[in-house]
Amino acid sequence: MTPPTDAPRPHAPRPGARPAPDGGPDPAGGPVAAADPAAAAAALRAADAGVPAAVLGEALAPALAAARRLGAELPGPGEGRTGALWQRLAGLARLDPSLARVVEPHLDALAILRQAGLGELAGLPATWGVWAAEAAGRELTARPSGSGWELTGTKAWCSLAAHLDRAVVTAGTGGGRRRAFAVDLSHPGAVPDGTAGWCPAGLRDVPTGDVRFDAVPAVPVGGDGWYLERPGFAWGGIGVAACWWGGAAGVADLLWEDAVGRARPGRRPLDQVGLAALGAVDALLHPAREVLAGAAEAVDAGRAGGRRGAVLALRTRRAVARAAEAVVAEVSAATGPGPLTGSPEHVRRVAALQVWVRQEHAQRDAAALGAALLAAGERPW
Repeated sequence: MTPPTDAPRPHAPRPGARPAPDGGPDPAGGPVAAADPAAAAAALRAADAGVPAAVLGEALAPALAAARRLGAELPGPGEGRTGALWQRLAGLARLDPSLARVVEPHLDALAILRQAGLGELAGLPATWGVWAAEAAGRELTARPSGSGWELTGTKAWCSLAAHLDRAVVTAGTGGGRRRAFAVDLSHPGAVPDGTAGWCPAGLRDVPTGDVRFDAVPAVPVGGDGWYLERPGFAWGGIGVAACWWGGAAGVADLLWEDAVGRARPGRRPLDQVGLAALGAVDALLHPAREVLAGAAEAVDAGRAGGRRGAVLALRTRRAVARAAEAVVAEVSAATGPGPLTGSPEHVRRVAALQVWVRQEHAQRDAAALGAALLAAGERPW
């Protein structure tokens, strides 16, 4: 996926392979942390009950346990229930952006592995990340080693590096080519760097930073170029947009709750300006939700592959990102400085959404959409 927006805490090298939850060995020799059913259940109960779960950011274990549980329950994109998947991601982001930011890449990694025919890896009781961003001056290289591959170098923008079991990572294979690999993060050669330079305004509780690799064994996930060329790349990008929509809806909930409260006896009702703000926010969120629903239908109907999938993803992400940014502006203008100075939960939501939406590359993605439309050769409207 495109560059994430968060960073890792320093930690000591992980110990060797841990036992699987049933006490037996991990069949792939990787670090499998025992699932915490109670933590996962508590996190998902909070989400299902509509309770903001900001506490999850203070203790990542429940969010990671929830990710593992949802990975076993939810479908992947393109498997016939894409709309249900994206609705679930949007709901999590609406309640707690940090929870969604933990769950989404785990689900994306499982989908990537299944798309590559590596269902046995996707079936491991492990938490996964997807690290595919590139940064100048930091290069990760993959080289054949014996009967397999190994990774050496530095990977940037690795979310939750000190907390995950495994990751799908992109690396150079020579000649400008890139390939995805599955890696076991318990290997002593995989070491997250410190986070002294990480000072985000939002999603602070989803740590991200560099990871140094030194001859770390890796399993190829598709061939050279497959990661970006597969239809699932576009689908995963739309899943992130569903999280943006949920985050924007969570910000807008403040406006709705204030409007409903003002309708009670003894309260001053909304004036025309307040009503206009409600209408403006609805006019932003409703079309964006319909765009996502249409995209999910196209994916499941087999109409989102190749160039069509690329156009669909760029168009959907652009529409949702602009709607999310506009919602923040409308809500802030309507509610004034009070919530931004006196409501920590609202401040956290706004900051998280603003940082996460920057994963969409603004005018560069708009230019990419224009180029894709011209390449398709058909008038799009």
